[in-house]
Amino acid sequence: MSPVRELPTANARQRILDASYDLFVERGVRAVGVNEIIRTAGVAKASFYSHFPSKNDLVMAFLSRRQELFTVGYLGAEARKRGASPHDQLLAIFDIFDEWFQAEDFTGCPYIRALVELGADDEVGRASAGYLRDMRDEVESTAAAMGLLDVGDFAECWMILLQGSVVAAMGTGYTSAARIRKLGQLLIASHTPGKAAH
Repeated sequence: MSPVRELPTANARQRILDASYDLFVERGVRAVGVNEIIRTAGVAKASFYSHFPSKNDLVMAFLSRRQELFTVGYLGAEARKRGASPHDQLLAIFDIFDEWFQAEDFTGCPYIRALVELGADDEVGRASAGYLRDMRDEVESTAAAMGLLDVGDFAECWMILLQGSVVAAMGTGYTSAARIRKLGQLLIASHTPGKAAH
């Protein structure tokens, strides 16, 4: 087997991140091996390991990049663009999710997939759970800004709704943003002062 020749384009670390990002999003972190990433990125094995001493180091960088590019850079920014108030921003998530779910390249949430593949005791599983907790904390802050009751409970329920819709979209029967939006509206109403059931 001939040695891999380094491509002279962008720096090796960036090429590794770019190649692994697409592979991990498409197939999950467990199914993609280091040798495939090395081939796809066009780097030598020694170069790969000089930037990422282990596959886990690369996966952790991928999860951080996913948060930066998708969770914050796309999902959060798009919700703020579509909704003038915290209430509208929360509900806008369902429209954004619907577009994401209908996309040809939709493969689910890398955080959820990593948790399922590796478990909550694994380093990568713990990191994935941490990113989901970050999202939960954002929802709790939004709920507080809206003046909702029991914002901690609201945030937990909201995350169950969001994560459940992602799992459903991966093949168990998701059909419409209207359904999860209706559940979201009910959840908001149940935590709104004066509307909440006693």
